[in-house]
Amino acid sequence: MNSLLLRPLPSATTSGSLVGRVSPAAPRRPGAVAWPRDGRCRRGGVAAAGAWMEEAGTAVLEEAARRNPALSETYRPAGLPRPNGTVLEAQGRVCTGPEQTRPLGEELAMRVLDTILRSATGELKDEPVSSAQLGAFFAGMTIRANCFPEATQWSEGERRAMSLFWPRLVHVLPPEVKFIADPEGTIMGANGLTGPRYIGQGTAEMRLVGALREVLAGGHLGYEEIQCVLKDVLPFGSMGASSPSVSEALLAAFLIGQRMNRETDRELKGYCLAFDDELGS
Repeated sequence: MNSLLLRPLPSATTSGSLVGRVSPAAPRRPGAVAWPRDGRCRRGGVAAAGAWMEEAGTAVLEEAARRNPALSETYRPAGLPRPNGTVLEAQGRVCTGPEQTRPLGEELAMRVLDTILRSATGELKDEPVSSAQLGAFFAGMTIRANCFPEATQWSEGERRAMSLFWPRLVHVLPPEVKFIADPEGTIMGANGLTGPRYIGQGTAEMRLVGALREVLAGGHLGYEEIQCVLKDVLPFGSMGASSPSVSEALLAAFLIGQRMNRETDRELKGYCLAFDDELGS
C-alpha cells in the first residue's frame, strides 16, 4: 500500500500550483478582528481584539450574574449594610497569612483607628464599622503581634498610631473587642486589662472565647473543639432572624484567625463534619 507520506508534493511549475492561489475570504462576523494576510498582528488589531474580548467577557459575566446573583461581585441583599470602606481596606492588608500580610503605614493606621473611634462614638451614621469588622481587624492585629514573623508584625507606624488611639478606644469599644485586641494583657500595656478577665456571656460564648484564646496566640485546635464551637453558632442567622447566640465580633475573630493561622487537616475536618451535620449530608 502506498503511504500518503511518500506522495510527491505539488510542483510550483505545474498547472495545479498552489503558488499565487488565494482562498476566498470567509464572511466576517460583526465585531471580529481583521488580521492582515501576511499573518502579522497590527497594533490596531490587538486593540480591537482586546476591546472585543472585554466586551464579550462583560456580557458573559452580566448574564451569569442575572442567572445567579451569587456570582456577581456587586450583588448584595438590599437589607444588608455595607462594610466600612476604610476598615475593609485595612482588613485586606492585615487579615491574611504570615507572608502575605502588608503592614499599614502610619497615615493609613491613623485613618483606620480614627474611623473606628468615630464609629464607636456614634459619629459615623452612614458607614459605621460593624462588629464583625472590629472582630476581624483586631484579631488580625493580635495574631500579627503574637506569632507572625518580624517582617509582617506591626510596623512602627502602626505602633505609634495604636499608642495614640488605644487610650481613647478602650473607653468606647465593647468588652469582647477589647478582649480580641489584647487577650492576655501583653500588647496594650496598662490599657489591656480586660482581656485576661474576659469569659463571655452564656455557655456558647464562653466555649468560643476559650477556643479563641488559643487561636489568637497562633495555636491550633482539634476537630472536636471546632465541631463544638460551630454547633453553637450554626445555622448562621439570616436577615430578620433572631440574634446570634454569640457576639459577631468574637465569631468573626475566630473565623479569620483560623484562616490566618492556616488551618490544619484536623481543623478542616472539624469544619466539614460540623457543616455535614448541619446540612444533613
